[in-house]
Amino acid sequence: MKVLITGGAGFISRHLTSLLCTQGYEVVWLDNLDPQVHGTGDAAKAIATGKGVKLVIGDIRNRQACLSALEGAEAIFHFAALTGTGQSMYKVFHYTDVNVGGTGLLWDILANEPHQVKKILIASSRSIYGEGAYKCISKCGQIVPYPRSKAQLTHHDWSLNCPHCGAIAEAISTPEDSYPQPASLYACSKLAQEQMSLTMGKALGIPTVALRFQNVFGPEQSLSNPYTGIISIFSNQMRQNLPINIYEDGEETRDFVYVGDVAEICSRSLALDCDALVANVGSGIATRVIDLAYQLKSLWNSSSSIEVTGDFRVGDIRHNWADLTKLNQIFPGWQPTPISSGLEKFVAWAKTQAIYEDRSKTAVQELKQRNL
Repeated sequence: MKVLITGGAGFISRHLTSLLCTQGYEVVWLDNLDPQVHGTGDAAKAIATGKGVKLVIGDIRNRQACLSALEGAEAIFHFAALTGTGQSMYKVFHYTDVNVGGTGLLWDILANEPHQVKKILIASSRSIYGEGAYKCISKCGQIVPYPRSKAQLTHHDWSLNCPHCGAIAEAISTPEDSYPQPASLYACSKLAQEQMSLTMGKALGIPTVALRFQNVFGPEQSLSNPYTGIISIFSNQMRQNLPINIYEDGEETRDFVYVGDVAEICSRSLALDCDALVANVGSGIATRVIDLAYQLKSLWNSSSSIEVTGDFRVGDIRHNWADLTKLNQIFPGWQPTPISSGLEKFVAWAKTQAIYEDRSKTAVQELKQRNL
C-alpha cells in the first residue's frame, strides 16, 4: 500500500515512516519544511532520501502540492499542523489557516477529485479536552471544569472548581466521551480538524480514525523550537546549565507518551475495520512537571537551578492524562513505554545533537507583550 503522510518530515511522522517502511509500505511525505521546526530543512531531506521516501515539498494549503502528493495513495496520515499552544494565542489567523484551512483543502480534494484513498488517520490532540475530566468532591460527580481565567491565574489560584456547585474538583483520567473544552486557539483548531474529518469521512464513505495524542516525546523531536515541547526546552537549557523556570507551582501534570508507542498505534490503526473511531493515545500516567524537571536534570548531570516561579500562560491547563480503556480494548495487551526508559532514550539521542541558543525567553516575551 502507498501511504501519504502530511507533515511527513515531522517528529512523529519520522518514527511512523521507519515503521511503515519495515512493513513494506511505500511512503510519501508532504511537508513545507517550516524553518521554525526544521531549520534549513537539509536534515529532513537527507532523512527522506535515506528512508527511500518521496518528499513533496509544499504547503498543506496548496492544492497542487496536495494533488501531487496524493497521487496513488490508498491511505493518509494527516499530521500537518502548527503545534505551539502559546504561539497560537497571538498568531490566530496563521494557526487557523494552516490547521483548519489545510484540513479543509484536503477534504475538498477528496470530495471533488478522483483518488484511491481508503482510510485516513487524523493526528488529534489531548488539548481539545481543555482541563479534561474531574470529579466534584461534593455531589455533582464527573464534571468538565471551565478553563481558568487570567484573573484567577494572576492571583496564583491554580485549582479547578465544579462549574455547577463551586466545590473543589479533583482531576481524574480523561475518557474520550469527556466534553471538549478547548483552552487555546491551537486546541480549537485541533478539535475542528477532528470534527471536520469525522464528518467528511462519514459522508464520503472513507473510514476515519482520530487519535488524540498526549504529550509525545522521544528522539528526533525538535530541539530548537522554543514554542513547544517542554522536554526539549528543558533539555536545551540543562545542557547549558541555564536556570529552569517551572510555571505555576510545579504540581501541574501531563501525560508523556513515548514516540515509538505512538508510531506503533498509528501503524496498527491502518488495519482496523471501522467506519469511524476516536481514541486516546498516551501513557495513562500523570507526571508532575517538577518531577519531570528533576528526572531530566539527573540524566543530563546538569547544574541548572530549578525555580518554581509562579509564572503562567493563558491557555495552559492544570492536569490532563488519558483514560486508556478504549485503546486497551482495541489493542489488547498493548503496554506503553515507562517514562523513565523513554527519557533515557531521548537524552542519549539528544547528546549527539547540536546545542541550540535558548530562545524560550523570546517566546515568553512575545506572550507578555500581548498580555497573555
